[in-house]
Amino acid sequence: MEYNVKTSTPEKVKTACIVVPVFESNKLSPAAIALNSATGNSLSKILRKGDIQGKVGQTLLIHNLSGIGADRVLLVGCGKEPDVSEQDYRKICTASITAQRTFGASESICLLHTLNVDGRDLPWKIIQAVRIFQASKDRKDQLKSNHDDTEISLKKITWLTASKDEQAAVNKGIKIGSAIANGVTLCKELGDLPGNICTPTYLAEHAKSMQNQLKKFKTTVLEEKHMAELGMGALLSVSRGSCQPAKFIIMEYNGGKRGAKPIVLVGKGLTFDSGGISIKPSPAMDEMKYDMCGGASVFGTLQAIAEMELPINVVGVVPSSENMPDGDANKPGDIVTSLSGQTIEVLNTDAEGRLILCDALTYSEKFNPELVIDIATLTGACIVALGHVAAGLLSNTQTLAHDLLLAGEESGDRCWQLPLWDEYQDSLKSNFADMANIGSRSAGTITAACFLSRYTKNYPWAHLDVAGTAWNSGGGNEKGSTGRPVPLLVQFLLSKV
Repeated sequence: MEYNVKTSTPEKVKTACIVVPVFESNKLSPAAIALNSATGNSLSKILRKGDIQGKVGQTLLIHNLSGIGADRVLLVGCGKEPDVSEQDYRKICTASITAQRTFGASESICLLHTLNVDGRDLPWKIIQAVRIFQASKDRKDQLKSNHDDTEISLKKITWLTASKDEQAAVNKGIKIGSAIANGVTLCKELGDLPGNICTPTYLAEHAKSMQNQLKKFKTTVLEEKHMAELGMGALLSVSRGSCQPAKFIIMEYNGGKRGAKPIVLVGKGLTFDSGGISIKPSPAMDEMKYDMCGGASVFGTLQAIAEMELPINVVGVVPSSENMPDGDANKPGDIVTSLSGQTIEVLNTDAEGRLILCDALTYSEKFNPELVIDIATLTGACIVALGHVAAGLLSNTQTLAHDLLLAGEESGDRCWQLPLWDEYQDSLKSNFADMANIGSRSAGTITAACFLSRYTKNYPWAHLDVAGTAWNSGGGNEKGSTGRPVPLLVQFLLSKV
């Protein structure tokens, strides 16, 4: 999709379709008032007939109104004037692009950004709209033998501004929104691939291809032999049960000052999780291909910031493996030694994500990081606690947690903080090793983070548990990767520039 900005007035601009807001009680937005005046009050007459009541998300397409330059007018209901909520604004943008996909216009003029969204500026409104418009193009049928190759007619959306002064703000929103949307799309595409295609090797090869496509980008992949030499016993204990070799993927984006401390993003890259010897139940096990969505979000975030050429240094670390029940796989009761030298009693082989993450978190120290954030589909307990609305957030540094919470509110990709108190650490005690890899049944999200916190004492660290937000479950059209938390992470990084 191509996005542009143009300075003109609604009644004069020539276009295949102009998208304008209307409100309940037959109230017209300023843009609709201009069109109404130029067409001899045609819009007012149509509203009085009741074909559209102005409720949030309603749409009505009108053809061939005389007196204006647009061939079509798409009215979009926006609720009660004057202000709309952030959630309603997103619904309005979604309704508009859904309607535009159903007719043959190749381009349109958009005036939805003229709505008053409480507390939000013009770039924010453009960013949200671009993300939503771009998401409408995402596909899930590429592996079907008869997938639909029909492309939608709409190719270009232009925002209409009243003055040159607004153009810079709109262009800023387009740049950021497009980059985030492209990062989300990459995250979705990787997440939706099946485990027999998206293996650790596949992820490593994709990381190498990004090095060739993006500026200031470097990829390094550690093989199992190198991991063993370093002492990554926790990670390698997980990959032992799979015929697919583990890969330790390091992606470095160096857009900031030389020598400036980087922000490190660590993403869990379990390309399939059977549970190992502690095997999962069969229903919905196919969705365990999404256990690499934390890693996919790191790919998507780096794609976005490199596209924007942000002046910041960021390192993406993705430990990638499968978790399978082979004869050489981890067994309950096994004790493994992590890269940090700490020993771990494996009481449940399905708590494998923390085993690969702990070695990655220890390895991250070598970058002398400003801070580290790990992202993982780590615990079903997080879904019990927060559902599918917010990611779980735990941190050893309150200022970092606060910044992530703000980024979540700004992006609409929200997280919620849970406590990381020392009292929870006791549940990880082991008679035979430094710690067990699981705690008691209660507070599972917190005790998982407590486990990771033992490997993050030398830098500010936050943990995002995205088990409830990284993908949509079920059998309907909504099933698939969501691309979260790419918007949250990109917004956080933007705040550091």
